[in-house]
Amino acid sequence: MFRTLRAVRFLFTGPFILLVVYIVSRVTPSGGEWFKWAALGIGIAWLVSLVRVIQALFLVGGLAALVMWLRKRDGGDGPTSPLP
Repeated sequence: MFRTLRAVRFLFTGPFILLVVYIVSRVTPSGGEWFKWAALGIGIAWLVSLVRVIQALFLVGGLAALVMWLRKRDGGDGPTSPLP
């Protein structure tokens, strides 16, 4: 679960880190060629994080669908449903 939460956080912080690296590469006099390698690494890590989050969403959605199907099959919402 903590890996998924870190992956969600990286989906937002990764582009910010990439922006900072880009600004540093433009400000330094050595040129911006090294920025491409940093962008490649951060991009790969971002895609891995995205896949991890999508997997977690499919797992949670599948479990929710299974629970709803089981509740329907057993005859309703259960004995303590407050809604009519």
